[in-house]
Amino acid sequence: MKILYILLIFFPVSVIGAAMGMSETMLFACSALAIVPLAGLMGKCTDVISCYCGQRIGGLLNATFGNATELIIAFVAMKEGLFDVVKASLAGSVIGNILLVLGMSMLCGGLKYKIQKFNRNSINTTSSMLLFAVLGLSIPAIFMHTMPERSLTTQFEGLSVIIAILMLLVYFMQFVFAFVTHRYLYEETIAADDENPTMKLSPAIGILVASTIGIAVLSELFVGTVEPMAESAGLSTAFVGIILVPIIGNAAEHSSAILMAMKNKMNAAVEIALGSSLQIILFVVPVLILLSLCFTPMSIVFTPFELVAVTASVLIANRVAPDGESNWLEGLQLVTVYVMIGTAFFFV
Repeated sequence: MKILYILLIFFPVSVIGAAMGMSETMLFACSALAIVPLAGLMGKCTDVISCYCGQRIGGLLNATFGNATELIIAFVAMKEGLFDVVKASLAGSVIGNILLVLGMSMLCGGLKYKIQKFNRNSINTTSSMLLFAVLGLSIPAIFMHTMPERSLTTQFEGLSVIIAILMLLVYFMQFVFAFVTHRYLYEETIAADDENPTMKLSPAIGILVASTIGIAVLSELFVGTVEPMAESAGLSTAFVGIILVPIIGNAAEHSSAILMAMKNKMNAAVEIALGSSLQIILFVVPVLILLSLCFTPMSIVFTPFELVAVTASVLIANRVAPDGESNWLEGLQLVTVYVMIGTAFFFV
């Protein structure tokens, strides 16, 4: 993880390069490399603060800041009117977390340990919530695509807002379920994940605030170069949104899940992958829909291929979770499906 922080050198390089007229492709690469360690710092500081605040508040903090990088990047892109990039990046985050992150965790951990176990009670609950979340995404899209004369981006704002509010309500109610009414289902997870804080509270809060500000600054540079970079590299904005943007925003989280699996902490790895996907659909997407009302309203309408890919990923997660065990072959299968989907979007 310390090696990752060397990439912080790209923060001043990006800022100075933008002021001096660096090419869009170089600025895209530099800002992307600078976002990765800042996202890692945000995650580390959130974990430290969670240790001081206890499990209930800690869970809420992890849920709020777990996908803060994706939320900031998506917000900046939405403010610029890049709705297609926003939706593609959100769909890509869900697909990447379930197929790539979970797959690589199972693959790398499975190569070291023959069978790895995790708390299937809590994972099954998360998987079921993912199915509900996908249904919430599907309703506006199905309704939308039965009326092809309508716009894919700015119609049915009312429907999107209502669904966004309902999804947020269910999202917060899951904390009542996890930490109040059905806490016993998560006791194994809580006991396994108890760790001592690695730094004091005040520095952790300061670094978290500084990292958030840094990512906000870099996101402005990063988003502004997406379309020019895609055009110069011959890539579609769909591929950039589905594959590149989520990998950049989730890089630190991805590495954490894989390292957890290689330490035989498969419960933590699976929670990172599936929990992050759930946060994206039930928290990040609704928040962006509501924030878009301050600018140009955005609807929860994904393209058919994006929706199929997300739904297929969630169904796979529900197939993997019930037995509470994983092995390297399951991981290889998940990664292979991710590569297939990524290849398909490359040719879009």
